[in-house]
Amino acid sequence: MTEADGSVRVAGLDPATDYKIEVVAPGFSTFNATDVSVVSGANPSVTYSLASGAGEGQRVVVTGSRVVQVDTTSATVGTILNLATVEALPTGRSYQSYLQLVPGVKPSAGGNPASKSGVNYSDIGGATGTSTDNVYILDGVDVTDSNTGTFGSNINSEIIQEQQILTGGIPAEYAGGTGLVSKVITKSGGNEFHGSANYYFQNDKLVAKNKHNTASAFSTYDSAVTLGGPIIKDQLWFFGSFQKKGRDTDVVQSGTGEFMRTVKRDDKLGFMKLTWQPTDADRITASFFNDPTTISGSTTPSTLNNRDRSTKQGGNNYKVEYSRDMENLRLNAYAFRHEGEVSNFAADQTTSNNVVYCAGTACAIRIPALSIAQSSLGGFGSDVISTRNRDEIGGSGEYFLETASAGTHTFKAGFLKSENEYFRDSRVSGPEKATYTSIAAGNAGVTFAQFIGSGWTGSRQMGAVDIPRIITAINGSPDKAYFVNLLDSNKDGVVSDPEIRAYKFSSTTGNPGGQVNNYRSREAQAAPYVVKATGKAAYLQDTWTLKQLTVNAGVRAEEWVHRDSKGAESAKFKWELAPRLSVVYDPVGDGRSKVWGFLGRYYDPIRTNMSDFAGNLSGPVLEEQVFLGDKWLTFRTRGGDKTPDAVFSPSTKTPYTDEFMLGYAMNIGKDWTVSATYTKRRTRDVLEDYDLTLYSDPSLTVATAPEGYAAPGSAYYLPYSYFGYSSKPNSNYVLGTLAGGKRDYQGIELSFSKAKRDNWMAGGSYTFNQAKGNTNSDSNADFQGDWIALDPRAPNAYGPQPGNIKHQAKAYGAYFFDNGLELSGVFNWNSGILYSRTALNSGRNLPEMGDPYLNGGVVDTFILPGAIGSQTAPSYYTLDIRAKYVYKLTASQKIEFFVDVFNLLDKQSVNAVQSLVAGSAAFKFGEGTGWVEPRRLYLGARYTF
Repeated sequence: MTEADGSVRVAGLDPATDYKIEVVAPGFSTFNATDVSVVSGANPSVTYSLASGAGEGQRVVVTGSRVVQVDTTSATVGTILNLATVEALPTGRSYQSYLQLVPGVKPSAGGNPASKSGVNYSDIGGATGTSTDNVYILDGVDVTDSNTGTFGSNINSEIIQEQQILTGGIPAEYAGGTGLVSKVITKSGGNEFHGSANYYFQNDKLVAKNKHNTASAFSTYDSAVTLGGPIIKDQLWFFGSFQKKGRDTDVVQSGTGEFMRTVKRDDKLGFMKLTWQPTDADRITASFFNDPTTISGSTTPSTLNNRDRSTKQGGNNYKVEYSRDMENLRLNAYAFRHEGEVSNFAADQTTSNNVVYCAGTACAIRIPALSIAQSSLGGFGSDVISTRNRDEIGGSGEYFLETASAGTHTFKAGFLKSENEYFRDSRVSGPEKATYTSIAAGNAGVTFAQFIGSGWTGSRQMGAVDIPRIITAINGSPDKAYFVNLLDSNKDGVVSDPEIRAYKFSSTTGNPGGQVNNYRSREAQAAPYVVKATGKAAYLQDTWTLKQLTVNAGVRAEEWVHRDSKGAESAKFKWELAPRLSVVYDPVGDGRSKVWGFLGRYYDPIRTNMSDFAGNLSGPVLEEQVFLGDKWLTFRTRGGDKTPDAVFSPSTKTPYTDEFMLGYAMNIGKDWTVSATYTKRRTRDVLEDYDLTLYSDPSLTVATAPEGYAAPGSAYYLPYSYFGYSSKPNSNYVLGTLAGGKRDYQGIELSFSKAKRDNWMAGGSYTFNQAKGNTNSDSNADFQGDWIALDPRAPNAYGPQPGNIKHQAKAYGAYFFDNGLELSGVFNWNSGILYSRTALNSGRNLPEMGDPYLNGGVVDTFILPGAIGSQTAPSYYTLDIRAKYVYKLTASQKIEFFVDVFNLLDKQSVNAVQSLVAGSAAFKFGEGTGWVEPRRLYLGARYTF
């Protein structure tokens, strides 16, 4: 029943695009509107005018004639992808691929794209295209991998009813972050049986000639079935799906096309949902899905056969949910369990040996550059069995209050508790149970000082910071007399820093590869272990609407506790408050335009990878060793409770991002919506690991501190009190808040959309942004706390963020012919990714540095001017099209045939470049290392009923 003014509020509906509205009133014609959209979390207002004076029993049907209206009560910025959109466009068949349709989302081959201020760069290999800042929600539950920060589950795209991607202005009911929030709602059964069966395939015969000799022969298929319907009409329904996918890839060497290996991938994705409606007010839903996957190896040509790994991943997911609808009140409670595995097994079980070499002009002994094969001897080095399980319970309530003159209020409140469990069993392979980093035989005779100097390429494991550790280890060694006799050149009975630096590495005895012994990490103890992180979150928000004004005020509170492998508390991040406020105004009052502002904070909780780093007290123990004379000396122990590898410092804060937004949106005509948004963000309290020997030794002085050490009084010195200590803790590293670390972002987004009408639809966007900072750390314990030259406060550390793309343009469109033919296309252009001038060190592409000099009381090799984010890769664009034919068998049955053509114009443009200034054996600095795939066809057919 409507209110006196004819208005009615309908809540609690599942999202869909084909609802029907029927209005019956005495003296008026019966009114019907079809194809009415319901979007989850949105509050659009739709208005219909009824004609009076019609005869009894007459019926007026209006189909798709109402104006598309904006939600004038929401400041949330995002994209809604429903079935009609994604099934009409050429895209990958996954919820991760659909993210590429969203404005400002950066290209990603792995399905974890960066958005806005999300980090899009890793020092490890200089990799781009993977962000750890997104949140992935499936049917109301966070399924983000708690260890990696990437998506934690795969699902069959056929089960998606709606996907919303939120990129800003996120209210308190969602965790939010520096990246995007992806919300997927799955299909449910109904009173009629519906289902589908499909088969899609592609192989290398459907691909154009590869211009860069990176082509691989392959064959892939994707088959799925779905079925939903009633078990008991009007009370109990089911919906299920099973998908099987497979791909065989012949990997070839880049440049030569020489065959390397065949990689097989097999995915099996199951889904089942039961929905029970025992009363009009009560609903119980139970769902299950799983995604077991096996991958025999890597499809990356730069991965050598001897360094290849197979992967086993996936797991089971269970959820039970209860909801109750009462007048103006909706209650919800749920329980969820996620089981996930990501395990890797080395293809070659021989001892891993990375070979480093010096080929630069600064080298004391210069040798020709080694190939990847020459510098990567032996196998990968270890097998790792890992699971990431999550148990969560939660509840929420929504209350609608309408007042006589003070507008309406929608109150929302919720609470959840989750436990994230990370299990790991790592076993070093090879007969010696060790992984080596050796010096190339051609560099035999190099001194320790020369080895830690500039010009070296490869995974260097030791530096100046290890010299005190080596001296301490010698003094405590049962072979002390041997090492003193070997190194004590001035015969004063002790080994000094200069004497360590003067030592020459030349022995090849026992080296698994005939290279010069230098460093190895030996597994002294192998043992599985479990660490946990338990989180609590609560939120309270009110959406107040008075005439043309809506204010959403809310606060989210979060608390996290981390536990080590012995069950003890390793860190507790007390309740943090994240306030969020938005103001939306409808300037005309017709529901067709709005102007809004948003101010809020998002917290980024520390993941279980840091629980692992600071919580491995009963797992494997690794001994780091240096080869001196004819003996291996253990100078540091990693893991175990004797000397923990790391601890959380008491003063560590939870990283956060503050966001400020302004926006405007309006309807043009019946079908068009345009919007403009300005976003400014600042990320602070970034987490890093610190080596306190470098930063916090109170016994040093500025005059006597060795190179790379911060003494009291220097600009980089951090007293123990900064970390919450009175003295140095018993650990190799300390996890703490990165002093001076920051990232700053601002951008403009322009977008438009044209709803499907008159047989066509379209959308597009343009984004421009600036992202600057002095760190790309993101809960990954990188090098910034281990090397003062990389400190955020050091010279030239602040600059454009590598991995960012300044300009992006996207557009899509589809036309639906009356004879069943559909044509569509997707266009993407970007201005090229930003990258730094880098040098390879310990497997990381670190910013280019110069010769040592004094800065802020510390002598070190600091970042060169213009090294950070100063380079731009070439711009490129892609155009994808789809041709689909729909043949209707009956009113409820149809069969579809389609062909997708990706990269229609066959623009095999550079999309990745070599950032190493010294280049490599394969690519010079600035040369392309990756390219857009050649034009390729994807074929498929689907039957639905």
